[in-house]
Amino acid sequence: MLTSYDRERYDRQMIIQGFGREGQEKLKRAKVFIAGVGGLGCAVAIYLIAAGVGRIRIADHGVVELSNLNRQILYWDDDIGKDKVDSAVEKLKQLNHQVEVEMVKGTIDESSISKLVAGFDLIIDAMDNLPTRYLLNQAALENNTPLFHGAVQGLEGRAMTVIPGQTACLRCVYHRKLPQTKVPVLGATPAIIGSVQATEVIKYIVGIGKLLTNRLLVYNGLSMKFTEFRVKLDPDCEHCGQLAGGRS
Repeated sequence: MLTSYDRERYDRQMIIQGFGREGQEKLKRAKVFIAGVGGLGCAVAIYLIAAGVGRIRIADHGVVELSNLNRQILYWDDDIGKDKVDSAVEKLKQLNHQVEVEMVKGTIDESSISKLVAGFDLIIDAMDNLPTRYLLNQAALENNTPLFHGAVQGLEGRAMTVIPGQTACLRCVYHRKLPQTKVPVLGATPAIIGSVQATEVIKYIVGIGKLLTNRLLVYNGLSMKFTEFRVKLDPDCEHCGQLAGGRS
């Protein structure tokens, strides 16, 4: 049930067509897992918490560094040297004290992924490397949990939504291995892509609009263009191929 505080705080979004009190109640009941609290994770977390998502778990193993501050907007100079999860939760709880925010300090790997996503309704990929993204993709497929992908480099970003059993998965799109190198990023780029991811999550929970399923949205900040690429489900995909074979 929405309180008088909720009705006033979220008034502007509840008057969006198709949203209403029912949509806000859905957000309040939702449980979202965010993988990573770097540039993308900071932006996604801020807008989901501002929107009133009921429970959010964020996992990250990093420590705040000076070089993070151009894009990771939950951290300030005074936070340098602190664990990211501790610094982030402090800010996020001030942003919306009604949202339950749980921070997990640790690496997202094969030994931890199942426990991290267990019991959560959605998974947000805010990572910066393909191996971990593949783990998230597999976990989403195994648990029948929607995955919201985002990636950035320089002034370019990408976003895509995966609905297990219905759409192409992340592995259908990315096949190659990438070297682990320092990635250039303008701070505004993860802000844009993270906002797209947050919008997709809210749309999915509330049940409005058209999702970025079977579509890869590519943002080019240099030319200020958004381009959309159709993504086909790969029946031979090593992650979702078995699911694809079972579809009618």
